Amino acid sequence: MKTITDKARRFFDNESGGTAVEYGLIMGLMTLALIGALSATGDGTSDKWNGVADDVTTAVNS
Repeated sequence: MKTITDKARRFFDNESGGTAVEYGLIMGLMTLALIGALSATGDGTSDKWNGVADDVTTAVNS
């Protein structure tokens, strides 16, 4: 029975995978920030390109 508790204690004291989890969380937060920034600027950019397309269409038809 002592070997099981020793193995469990070593398992819970092991921190070798902690860094990978932390990097994964940081990457996830950065991804959310990037999606938020692109969503915020995407609508304005889309409106600008639609305005350019309208101007080109008007110029071609005139």
